[in-house]
Amino acid sequence: MSLGQPLPVRRLGHSDVQVTTLGFGAAALGNLYRAVPDDAAAQTAQSAFDGGIAYIDTAPHYGQGLSERRVGQALRGQALRRDTVVSTKVGRVLKPIPAPPAGTERHGFVDGDPFEPHFDYSYDGVHQSFEASLTRLGRDHIDILLAHDLGQATHGTDAAVHMKAFLDGGFRAMVELKHSGRIRAIGLGVNEWQVCAEVLRHADLDVVLLAGRYTLLEQAPLDHFLPLCQARGVAVIVGGPYNSGVLTGGTHYNYAGVPADIARRVQALDAVCRAHDTPLAVAALQFPLAHPSVASVIPGMASPAEVAGNLARFATAVPQALWADLKSQNLLHEAAPVPAPKNAEFVTVTP
Repeated sequence: MSLGQPLPVRRLGHSDVQVTTLGFGAAALGNLYRAVPDDAAAQTAQSAFDGGIAYIDTAPHYGQGLSERRVGQALRGQALRRDTVVSTKVGRVLKPIPAPPAGTERHGFVDGDPFEPHFDYSYDGVHQSFEASLTRLGRDHIDILLAHDLGQATHGTDAAVHMKAFLDGGFRAMVELKHSGRIRAIGLGVNEWQVCAEVLRHADLDVVLLAGRYTLLEQAPLDHFLPLCQARGVAVIVGGPYNSGVLTGGTHYNYAGVPADIARRVQALDAVCRAHDTPLAVAALQFPLAHPSVASVIPGMASPAEVAGNLARFATAVPQALWADLKSQNLLHEAAPVPAPKNAEFVTVTP
């Protein structure tokens, strides 16, 4: 991959936003699970831009504003690409607190900025969160704005209350911001496809960022949700393509430990990939993009080495027989689209 050579792009739904098919999930720049020094964070973002990645996703939740602040600094540096697309999220308002002691972990992030998140999906809450994100990012607009973590996985019995606040007010705020030109596309950023289907019964979206639910490990959205996206012209960005790291040999699945049944399935997937001389992580990164609704896949990256590794995985050819073997062993949904041979170029998708 030559320096700065742009990756292929795909359009998000009915919007005018185009994202590179490989994006940068910036939760790690908020010190997810472990602290990342400022210089390493800057070098990581620089490496992504140099490698042709021109889409980066962040959120106020990631390090209580730290990720957004670091992304903003990277975009203001010499590495600035005028075409870099940025997405961030609303649904949490950050309120200042005394600085915690060094090494403190809060909400999964180590040494985050001295703010505490409070859920707020209301009209005013969305505007407040948006304006604060603009300040941290150093921008006068945001390309993609996503409502973050609606649904039962985050809110449990309070899920319906937050959904009502969003549908009654927060969504209207997002639509107004889009009509004013301050954002270009709107959607959801969630870990469960069911809440996306629920919102689509009431509202039109450009995009859904779905983390960890359409991966080499699990494809439940193929049965109902992805056909709905195709019918409605909603693009999907796949976050967490490695299911929190378990598909790269890590010790997390869905932001927690790895259950025994998941570990056994990962071992089976890995055995098929090894039989075809293909690293499991290569197949995991490339698989989601075969679906026509998927516009981008955005692994988290915490170092220049991880950026280089993902760019290499993205460019690696995968034998077609691998996908056939996964299906024959019931390790891949029989209806799952699979990537074309690598000599067949990715093309721009217009839903």
